[in-house]
Amino acid sequence: MSWWVVVEEQRGAGDGRAWSLSETFPYDDQATAEAEAERLAREYQPVYPWSPKSRKVLRGAGGYLVIVEGRTSTFHFRLSVLEEI
Repeated sequence: MSWWVVVEEQRGAGDGRAWSLSETFPYDDQATAEAEAERLAREYQPVYPWSPKSRKVLRGAGGYLVIVEGRTSTFHFRLSVLEEI
């Protein structure tokens, strides 16, 4: 059994923004995956915005939603902790 932390983030500009699978990180156990997801929620550098000013981390069932405010725009990404079956 494997656990994964999956990073999905917004890419593009304006109406062309779309969700994209950015990174996947496999772990042997759920506890490690959850700890790494929390660390990544605070440290992961998303593609956009280019000049991050602030970050809000929201925790929910199965992962995190992170809102990153840049100088001119706001983007968000999510980290999910998932079990491979």
